[in-house]
Amino acid sequence: MAKRKTPKVDLNVRPEKVTTEQLQRIQSTIDGINRAQLDMGMLEVKKHNILHTVSDGQKELVELQQELKEQYGTFDINLQDGTIKYNENVETNKED
Repeated sequence: MAKRKTPKVDLNVRPEKVTTEQLQRIQSTIDGINRAQLDMGMLEVKKHNILHTVSDGQKELVELQQELKEQYGTFDINLQDGTIKYNENVETNKED
């Protein structure tokens, strides 16, 4: 018959403490969970700040589009070279 790896516990005698190895495992596991939760919180703060940056950028883009539309009649701009693409259906001021 195989030998027991853990000693048989007498239920009438209650130990006062867990073993040092068990305590270290418990502390290590809890420490890992706490670090993960702290990291998650820091990521949420970064995510929140990034969302604000995106929102601010979108507001700025809308303002720029309005400026371009007022000045050029369109905001369809080539982002590589800055050329303006005018809509062919819009009538321009023609000299008769």
